[in-house]
Amino acid sequence: MATAKIAVVDYHKGNLSSVIRGLVRAGADAFSTDDPKAIESADGIVVPGVGSFYDAAVFMKESGQAEAILNACKKDTPLLGICLGLQLLFDSGDEGIPEDCGAVSSSSDGADLSAGDVFESNGSLFTRGLGLIKGTCVKLKSESLKIPHVGWDQVYLTKEGFESQLMDGFAEGSNMYFTHSYVASDCEEDCTLGKTHYAQSFPCVVGKGNVFGVQFHPEKSSSQGLLILNNFVNIVREAK
Repeated sequence: MATAKIAVVDYHKGNLSSVIRGLVRAGADAFSTDDPKAIESADGIVVPGVGSFYDAAVFMKESGQAEAILNACKKDTPLLGICLGLQLLFDSGDEGIPEDCGAVSSSSDGADLSAGDVFESNGSLFTRGLGLIKGTCVKLKSESLKIPHVGWDQVYLTKEGFESQLMDGFAEGSNMYFTHSYVASDCEEDCTLGKTHYAQSFPCVVGKGNVFGVQFHPEKSSSQGLLILNNFVNIVREAK
C-alpha cells in the first residue's frame, strides 16, 4: 500500500500531537511542519484547528504557508481543514481582528486580496482567508445557549455528503466533538457535505474537489472520527 505523506501545518498556535496521532492511526506518514516547501511537496495537507482566524491567516501569509497551500491545491493535492482549519478555507472571517490592524481597501469584499489581508465591508472588518471555498465565517449568536459551542453534537449529511468519499461509511446522526465559536455562514449548497445545529444550522463538513473541511475534531471523535481520517488518507493515496 502506498505511503501517504501528510503535512500538518504548524502556524505556531498550539499542540498538534493529537491530530498527528489520529492520522498515524489512520495509516498516514504524518508530520508537523512550518516549512512552506515541505507543505507544498507533501502528498496531502491538514490545516489544524488552533488559534484565531486573524492570527492564523496573518502568520500563514507572512511565513509563505498560504502561498504553499494554494500552490499545492492547484496541483489537486488533497487538503483537510479541521475546526479553525475549515474556516480558513473560506473567503473571509471576522475573528480576532485588532483595532490597529491597518485595513486595506477592496472593491470586491476581499476577493482581490491575499490571505491575511484585512478589509472593511458594510462597516465591519474581515480577514481574507484562503478563498478555496466561497463564504464568510462569523460568530455564533445565541441568547440561551453558551458560546463557545463545546461538546458532542450530531452530524447530518447532505445529498452531496452521502456522495463524498470523505464521508464514506459515516453513520448518519453520529455525535462528533466540537469546540468553536465561529461558523461558515453562507457556504454554497453544493459545497456543504454535512450540517449540525447549535443556536443555528451551520455547515460542519464542506468539500470542493480535493479540498475538505470539518468543523468538529475527528481526532477526538472516537470511531467515526477515525473513519473520516481513514477516508482522507485513502483520498491522499489515490491522488498520488
